[in-house]
Amino acid sequence: MASSSAIPSDASAAILKPSEPMPEYAVSVEGPNFDEPMSLHQLLGSYKRIGFQANSLAKAIEIVDKMRTWRLSDELLTEDETEKYRSKEVRSQTRCDIFLGYTSNLISSGLREVILHLVKHRHVRAMVTTAGGIEEDIIKCLGKTYLADFNLDGADLRKKGMNRIGNLIVPNDNYCKFEDWLMPILDTMLKEQKESGQVWTPSTFIRRLGKEINNEESVYYWAYKNDIPVFCPALTDGSLGDMLYFHSFRSPGLVVDIVRDIRALNELTRQAKKAGMIILGGGVCKHQIANAMLIRNGADYSVYINTGQEFDGSDSGARPDEAVSWGKIRAGSESVKVFADATLVFPLLVAATFGRDKGTQG
Repeated sequence: MASSSAIPSDASAAILKPSEPMPEYAVSVEGPNFDEPMSLHQLLGSYKRIGFQANSLAKAIEIVDKMRTWRLSDELLTEDETEKYRSKEVRSQTRCDIFLGYTSNLISSGLREVILHLVKHRHVRAMVTTAGGIEEDIIKCLGKTYLADFNLDGADLRKKGMNRIGNLIVPNDNYCKFEDWLMPILDTMLKEQKESGQVWTPSTFIRRLGKEINNEESVYYWAYKNDIPVFCPALTDGSLGDMLYFHSFRSPGLVVDIVRDIRALNELTRQAKKAGMIILGGGVCKHQIANAMLIRNGADYSVYINTGQEFDGSDSGARPDEAVSWGKIRAGSESVKVFADATLVFPLLVAATFGRDKGTQG
């Protein structure tokens, strides 16, 4: 029986389906050429054409650059502009207010020094974090955090008085030092509250800690010195909460008012001529900033960096477009989510943007 050599027409049509022409604006995929000398900035510039999350990081760099270089003088003067913002000088000095959010583990990691750089050089208008994001910075001024391994045995570490944060180790003695340092400050704060009748807020509480630590290695020392407010709605969710718990038995009466802080944060976003979000991780720090942006009908620029997924409906995993539906990011504004560990990509993002202005406020 003779066999046919003809290609089946249905298979040929399926495999060899002709393409429509690509549009003129289409960009081809191309990676970096390491045969040529290349700076870090040139390497990061090549991310635009690599694909996948490299593209997202490249877009994040572009958006952050727009946040840091925007001035009100870039916009046309409108008839309804207030008198305060009519002068050329004021308009040229009015910048985009950048709100930085980050989870506590990032302060435990070496990203602490990256965040410190942003605060030291006044690149951010305000910050939002969790209790661990405050205490771990202060604790690092009192004792070291060490590199370790994700696979260390928890029961064995407990016997040795060692606390594991991922592949980092914090000796429990550091928390004991923190208690010894903090308790007298809480006593003084309670005394001042009783004398003045003025209760504390999380942000004024954190400002006081930054003043008291008086250490240039501290993020919150620089936040205090540069008058950058730090908001922490979950102030009691950590060692700070433990210390406040103990202090409430010894000397009851210290009051921390979260309502004044939500008003302060919301007013900062409402009054911003342009507002940008840079959010590392998820949870409270992500949503508190995004929700504050709702007051002004959404952020103008938004960069998320986290590993969260959206299939479970979590806010942590949600992409920027979900926030658009709530009015937390403005429709038509520039936003991106980088699906990545912030310790990998945030130093690169800062190196390509704020880090190019070493020692300046530009």
